[in-house]
Amino acid sequence: MSASQAQWKLVWADEFDKNGPPDPAVWQAENGFTRNHEAQWFQPQNAYCKNGFLILEAKKERVKNPKYVADSKDWKENREFAEYTSASIITRNKKSFKYGRFEMKAKIDTRSGLWPAFWTLGEKGEWPDNGEIDIMEFYRGMLLANLAWGSSERYKPVWNSVKLPVKEFNDPEWSQKFHVWRMDWDENFIRLYVDDKLINEQDLDKATNSKQTAMHPFRHPHYILLTLALGGDNGGDLTSTTFPAKFEIDYVRVYQKE
Repeated sequence: MSASQAQWKLVWADEFDKNGPPDPAVWQAENGFTRNHEAQWFQPQNAYCKNGFLILEAKKERVKNPKYVADSKDWKENREFAEYTSASIITRNKKSFKYGRFEMKAKIDTRSGLWPAFWTLGEKGEWPDNGEIDIMEFYRGMLLANLAWGSSERYKPVWNSVKLPVKEFNDPEWSQKFHVWRMDWDENFIRLYVDDKLINEQDLDKATNSKQTAMHPFRHPHYILLTLALGGDNGGDLTSTTFPAKFEIDYVRVYQKE
């Protein structure tokens, strides 16, 4: 172990070693249509632990929308059915952290229309003033490492976003392998990595909300989200993708400085 690693102490981890649903003491499942005009209906049964992995599974199956309103302008109401299901599990109100090293070892499906993510949101305040950190996000052939915080306009974020085409790894089997995504976060900087390669970084003194608010987006506790979204604003075209599709997670770990 290097000197830099020695100062990190494991404070929480989920190794997903018990078959069945994710630990309800830590994770809660999102339900229904949720964000970004996505195609999927989130439901708890699409997230499960099996053989030491957490699986978020997307399926092509029709689910009736109980909130359907025929002439509604709200995208969550004006679709009578969802044509796909998937899962998103989050630690909101159960587990949150301020600073640390966040790690996920996972295998992501990089086919068209799929939108897996390992990300965090600040537990207080409304988005984006609460801060968003996308440690891993994938869509349309690219890995993304992003941070978002508040602008002077409500609900309009300021983004620091880096896109890395998967083809730049020069490995045709890249998406069949497990990789490690990591965030190192302290009171001064956030740095985002994949397999120890630095993708993006942010000086936190330069990431302050534009509105008059005492809250800094990245100097308060954040909770963790694991999501497999489909289509929507960014995900892309699903018509050529066969299902099921899986986001397979070996572990999620959080370390903090001793």
